[in-house]
Amino acid sequence: MDEFARIGLRTLCIAFRRLDRSFYEQWAAKYYKASIAITDRSELLDETYEMIEQDLDLVGATAIEDKLQDEVPQTIANMLAAGISVWVLTGDKQETAINIGLSCRLINPEQTQLIINGTNLDVIRDQLFECSSQLKNEIAVGREVALIVTGKALESLLTVQCQKEFFEIAHKSSSVICCRVSPWQKAEVVRLAKAFTKHITLAIGDGANDVGMIQAADIGVGIFGVEGRQAACSSDYAIAQFRFLNKLLLVHGAWSFNRITKVILYSFYKNICLYVIQFWFGIVSGFSGQIIFDRWTMALYNVAFSAAPPFALGLFERNMSSRNCLRLPVLYKETQRSSTFDKVTFLMWILNGIFHSIILFWIPLLAFQSDIVYSSGKTANILVVGNTIYTCVVITVCLKAGLEHTAWTIFSHLAIWGTIGLWFAFLTAYSHVYPTIPVGPDMVGMDTACFSSPVFWLLLILVPVVALTRDFVWKIIRRTYSLTMREQVMLCEQIGVEPEPFLQMFQPRSYDNGFQEVRGLRLFRRQNFVSPASNASLLSHRGDHGYAFSQVEHGRFTQTDIVRAYHSTEAKPMGN
Repeated sequence: MDEFARIGLRTLCIAFRRLDRSFYEQWAAKYYKASIAITDRSELLDETYEMIEQDLDLVGATAIEDKLQDEVPQTIANMLAAGISVWVLTGDKQETAINIGLSCRLINPEQTQLIINGTNLDVIRDQLFECSSQLKNEIAVGREVALIVTGKALESLLTVQCQKEFFEIAHKSSSVICCRVSPWQKAEVVRLAKAFTKHITLAIGDGANDVGMIQAADIGVGIFGVEGRQAACSSDYAIAQFRFLNKLLLVHGAWSFNRITKVILYSFYKNICLYVIQFWFGIVSGFSGQIIFDRWTMALYNVAFSAAPPFALGLFERNMSSRNCLRLPVLYKETQRSSTFDKVTFLMWILNGIFHSIILFWIPLLAFQSDIVYSSGKTANILVVGNTIYTCVVITVCLKAGLEHTAWTIFSHLAIWGTIGLWFAFLTAYSHVYPTIPVGPDMVGMDTACFSSPVFWLLLILVPVVALTRDFVWKIIRRTYSLTMREQVMLCEQIGVEPEPFLQMFQPRSYDNGFQEVRGLRLFRRQNFVSPASNASLLSHRGDHGYAFSQVEHGRFTQTDIVRAYHSTEAKPMGN
């Protein structure tokens, strides 16, 4: 069994027991009673299982290769390059789990492996101390470390006495493999990882044993697999194969983060631009309670006259092509740092909204102070001033959304220019609905009053230009002297140039180079296995138990290295 596990096969023992009819009838009655119990059902079922699962005669064992899906090693390499910590929680044996980790390139054959496999608390504490010391030494010299934990040891590591130390070591390790873990332990590891690391967690699985883990994570991803649809049905996202996680995270994850942050910041900004103006008007009016805008126009601001631009940002904005997102997973780190959505950025958007509200209110107010704004000598009333300011607000916030767009589509144009056109159409219609519809009597003839004023049209050009000049100049300066890596790749896309320097500098981590010598050799199948009796006695004296090793002492190439040199989904040539 250990030999099978070392070459990455999943093993299963087959045993039988003959039952007489009277014993089975007694057992069946107890099982039925336990299965319908209201309280302690699981404990009662375990007792009935133990009654029948004893005195078994071993028939044999099976060893099955659980083939990796397509592009699993590349997907894991991309996630590691993107700064995502990958933990594997599996029910496989320790030897099988290690070999699977090697075959999918999660761990490096030359990487230091810290193993915690104690069976009691004292031994586990000693192993934790040794692992902590060794981890510090490896990190000091710039080496990566893989942590491997067994399910039995995990029972103690998840207790209050060891939680903190365990997760400190796990968090600093480049990869973690927990083997022989139960469904409850999978879910508990995810919950405690969220609590101790303060990071966003994603759990992915394809079986019923992964449901608890998927539901415990911040983001649950289920794979439609041969083991059923339980995982997919209980997840936030369902995918057909593991390799699709590549696009889900590196493309749609990065795009969604960019879209959501822009929508949130823009939503605060556009509301400050309009509603803070009422505060400035309160200063002028002595806080009399008078409002400068018509009530219906204020009510429809977020519903109609500033709703489309954030929708366009949230649905169609993308800051890079999907092709380059997949080719340069290192760019995902910018998303993790949240440099576009931190406290400073939020504060700058708030201050910018206040700054724009000052310009949007005071410049039109000063322009109308001359009173005579029509060729007939008539003066403008408060609603003319208010609707002029409102029009400037709509134009400014729509153009501001245009400055935030990096991927212009037909929907972007419809959202920005269509919103401006919608406001002019509404102002024209609203000025003629009374008395047919008993609303807005003060707005009668407002379209004529505004459109016939030269000051109105002058302000529609002057105010947005003055307000957005600072934003425009700032973008030019930053994109000239302080480009991020993502923005440099975006610039390459805009001018139609391949980002070759970045592709050469930031390649996903791969361990294929360590196997180049082995790839030329023909894979042979091992013919002779040690008998069970001699194998057990040999393992008890061997110091490298649990690791893959050469069948020939001091051999040039180990058989496991040769096995790992081939992709597990490819057909392997037969040996002689």
